[in-house]
Amino acid sequence: MTLHAPHRVVVLAIDEVVGYDMHIPPQIFRTAERDGSALYDVRICGIDEQPVRVSAGYTANLDHGPEALAEADTVIIPGTKVAGPRYAGTLPEDIAAALARIPAGARVMSICTGAFVLGAAGLLDGRKATTHWAYASQFREMYPAVDLDENVLFVDDGDVLTSAGLAAGVDLCLHVLRLDYGSDVANHAARYCVVPPWRDGGQSQYIESPLPPAGVGSTAATRAWAVERLAEPLSLAVMARHAKMSERTFSRRFRSETGMPPHAWLTQQRVRRARHLLETTELAIDKVAAEAGLGTAASLRQHFNAALGVAPLAYRRTFAARAS
Repeated sequence: MTLHAPHRVVVLAIDEVVGYDMHIPPQIFRTAERDGSALYDVRICGIDEQPVRVSAGYTANLDHGPEALAEADTVIIPGTKVAGPRYAGTLPEDIAAALARIPAGARVMSICTGAFVLGAAGLLDGRKATTHWAYASQFREMYPAVDLDENVLFVDDGDVLTSAGLAAGVDLCLHVLRLDYGSDVANHAARYCVVPPWRDGGQSQYIESPLPPAGVGSTAATRAWAVERLAEPLSLAVMARHAKMSERTFSRRFRSETGMPPHAWLTQQRVRRARHLLETTELAIDKVAAEAGLGTAASLRQHFNAALGVAPLAYRRTFAARAS
């Protein structure tokens, strides 16, 4: 059996780095292992050899300087309050010099306002991206060439990926872990970190909106109930009845809480279930479709093509290769 070196992840911390963002990648990726072997080598570096100021009010002494970027397979830029990219749309020479060390084939990611650094570097021009919803207007003004969507948790644009604010960085890192090594490894890391194993990138950010009046019911219990019964017929009437609401009230509250109507959410959950079955079992395609509540193999193919742009068998082959 051929042994492979761990995937090298380098986190580039830039003054004033958001400490929460900076610590997400090491926590998530260092948890990932297979057969007792670490799958990632995670390092945090600065743009020079100096300590890095953290926005929470302390200074961090890092073990690595910018030279670590030259050996990176993946580079992650956490949120930052650095003046040039954040407030002027410019890229200071020292940051540009650090970014120039990144190998041409490396994957580049940002968490929260780290997207401002990628925007200033021109790495997001013509691409889809996201950042913290509170800074979306500012970002759009400074980087108009970027196709910004502040209503999602993360955007996967191939070799460049961006996440929304703070905890959305967890979702992005788990998404990448899942892409690299499959659901089992990602789910294990999520369980260890006591976080949800999967929140779809298209899920809405938690944008400020008026809170419902005290005592008003939530659809959360019905959503949890439905996820356990995806193979069963689950109409709007059935879910509303479980929630003890009228269909109209249920639909309104459901959309308010999830950002999508019940039928779209249900389809999303069923596709997610089918993905998990394809990755972790050898069930026939028609059986996967039935178990996920998508009916027939033809229906499964239709939903996969719409959601992912690939056929179920091609998806299974891809993850089988990653797992091996």
